[in-house]
Amino acid sequence: MTRLFGTDGVRGLANRELTAALALGLAQASAVVLTKGQHADARRREGRRPMAVLARDPRISGEFLAAAVAAGLASSGVDVLDAGVISTPAAAFLVDDSGADFGVMISASHNPAPDNGIKFFAFGGTKLPDEVEDRIEATMDAPRLMPVGGDVGRIRRFADAEDRYVVHLLGAVPGRLDGIHVVLDCANGAASAVSPEVFTDLGAQVTLIGADPDGININDGVGSTHLDNLSRAVLEHGADVGIAHDGDADRCLAVDAQGNVVDGDQIMAILAVALKERGDLHDNTLVATVMSNLGLKRAMRDHGITVIETGVGDRYVLEEMNAHDFSLGGEQSGHIVFKKHATTGDGVLTGLSLVAEMARTGKSLAELASVMTVFPQVLLNVRDVDRSGLVGDAVIAAAVAEAETELGDSGRVLLRPSGTEQLVRVMVEAASQPDADRIAHSLAEVVRSQLGSSAA
Repeated sequence: MTRLFGTDGVRGLANRELTAALALGLAQASAVVLTKGQHADARRREGRRPMAVLARDPRISGEFLAAAVAAGLASSGVDVLDAGVISTPAAAFLVDDSGADFGVMISASHNPAPDNGIKFFAFGGTKLPDEVEDRIEATMDAPRLMPVGGDVGRIRRFADAEDRYVVHLLGAVPGRLDGIHVVLDCANGAASAVSPEVFTDLGAQVTLIGADPDGININDGVGSTHLDNLSRAVLEHGADVGIAHDGDADRCLAVDAQGNVVDGDQIMAILAVALKERGDLHDNTLVATVMSNLGLKRAMRDHGITVIETGVGDRYVLEEMNAHDFSLGGEQSGHIVFKKHATTGDGVLTGLSLVAEMARTGKSLAELASVMTVFPQVLLNVRDVDRSGLVGDAVIAAAVAEAETELGDSGRVLLRPSGTEQLVRVMVEAASQPDADRIAHSLAEVVRSQLGSSAA
């Protein structure tokens, strides 16, 4: 049986796979699971109901899904603080800031508008571990909480949600941004109001693109997965830097003044060095995933910074950070986590911090990004294969060993089964692009011949 929860909540085509009925059931099940604990028990002893923060990105289906979630929570005796359209990191912050028992964010992040998703935050604004998600899923077939009378929940507007988050961001940024011209691409998403406000408040000159959400244009040719428009805008306006969010603004990628992309690995390298210089990088350690570029590890080694690797997904980065109180972690895709200020990736805070480092040092983004050399990287998806056969296949293991011997310390190989599809990801880094292409395609052919069918 397929697990309902994926790597980041429950996602699907809205009104087909992700229906109002499913949203209602998930909300009712979450009320059973997430209102157990010392905090919720203390609230009940004081005669108060459990409380949840509810938020969404601006995609049109979020309206009916939010209504279904609110109904499921309130009918289960949970008071709902409805924050409306606000980013995922803002929702996580508000769960903690308000003292809510848990939170629900309705978003499909960087996916197109027809998709949507539901993710949950525990008390304190942290993402749920797999075992808690599994309990919610199992509880969907169990009896619901069915209070009556004054025990049913109330649904109220979280009137100062955006203001609280803005104040939080202003207090988290290490300096002002005066004199820097920033092009902001908000992906027609959840940060379309807050991000320009905070950049402007901190003194940046701001030019906006992708900041006019209408419910159906989220991520449509804009945002962190479509950087061409941002590069053109930076060059057209003669700006110093471009900052791109995704639909729910938990990611940040950047573009330098020449229109070149600066990815999450480069951003982490810049920020890790800056935090170390300020004495704010705990144990001089950065947490990244196995997909981060080899150049990041080499750059961090040269600056006396240890890199700890986790599985793919910002939740696993967070688990490692929380386990050892590390200060900074993230992914190549632009999920960057500042442990001191956030419980999840925050694209607005990342962009602000990056531009603040430009202002502090007087260096261009290209100069800062030169802290690391990006190794050519090729990622191929070998589709329609038996991903379960990857581990233990002697022929594939021999091919990988041969490739690793050829690359030596100037590259690396990573084969990884997808967590959601019948495919195997083949990633190769090498000192040159032709070598990376050649070795990746050779390994993909071996995987295809051993496990199944076609590569894309």
